[in-house]
Amino acid sequence: MGIVLRNMKRLDGREADIVIDGGRVAAVVAPGTGEGEVVAEGGYVSGGWIDMHVHAFRELKPYGDAIDEIGVKQGVTTIVDAGSCGADRIGELQAAGSRSATRLLAFLNISRIGLERVDELSDPAWIDEQAVREAARAYPAFLVGLKARISRSVVREQGIEPLRRARRLSEMTGLPLMVHIGSGPPAIDEVIGLLARGDIVTHYLNGKANNLFDGQGRPLPELTEAIARGVRLDVGHGSASFSFRVAEQARAAGVPLHTISTDIYERNRLHGPVYSLADVMSKFLHLGYGLREVVDAVTVHAAGWLGRPELGELKVGGPADLTLFDVVRGGRTLVDSEGETRTADTYIQAKGAVIDGSYFAC
Repeated sequence: MGIVLRNMKRLDGREADIVIDGGRVAAVVAPGTGEGEVVAEGGYVSGGWIDMHVHAFRELKPYGDAIDEIGVKQGVTTIVDAGSCGADRIGELQAAGSRSATRLLAFLNISRIGLERVDELSDPAWIDEQAVREAARAYPAFLVGLKARISRSVVREQGIEPLRRARRLSEMTGLPLMVHIGSGPPAIDEVIGLLARGDIVTHYLNGKANNLFDGQGRPLPELTEAIARGVRLDVGHGSASFSFRVAEQARAAGVPLHTISTDIYERNRLHGPVYSLADVMSKFLHLGYGLREVVDAVTVHAAGWLGRPELGELKVGGPADLTLFDVVRGGRTLVDSEGETRTADTYIQAKGAVIDGSYFAC
């Protein structure tokens, strides 16, 4: 006999019991009628949350964390490491994921040293194209793309050249790019101009001078054109890359909300301003996005980009990969990466996660 999630509210507002057996959703039945061991009761249930931008290689201090601390313990069933490791250590990260309850996927840093240094693209010798190709062949089920951090502190005197090399590597391997944006040079128009359909620009709501909005808060033409050709936008909150002011501009301009992610690691989890995926989702709820829009940004949209739509769904016969959460009424102070605060009267709080049919309480 399986397990039961009792009296759960789905995003369409209907309540049901979710019966889970053999790692699958066996049945969705009337509240109070599901048979099996009741492991959780009440609140909302959705497809499993996916955090598209984390740093989960604990050995890289300070930019790392324990996989399950930022995964199942926060109600997140799938995390995607955003370039912590290059070819030199990607095997270690994959092995750590195989020992964890949370599903771990990864972007491969185009620099073979990864985040061993924070200027990992400043020396052309560290971009070893043969090593990237070999890693892509060795870990096809684990790697979802290539990561290039294209901001002044990372590339130093190399300018836009590391991104040009990343573009070539993407074409060689068939893996899309996730590109970090931040302070220039290189200028933001140069960066965005090199992105293609299926690529991701992360940190798109940062408040730095080299961002994607003009002085009047309007999206730059390069951003509008990139969206039109299929470039995806990822939040990547982090310690320095999310501004309430810019997020409010984006919402007012109708910029689409693709994926919400944290750029979480131990320090900004414990001391802020990130704390958790639920906390970052709450910021978008406060900005005026609907609950379904917010949840879709960590389920349907993320799973679709990964080519694994089943991970973002809750349906009979589908995988038992689910997140349980509450929408809490009550004051909560939310902080962005610039120290600006907003007081929310409603926030999201994770309760638990189901992965492969096993339940984990937060």
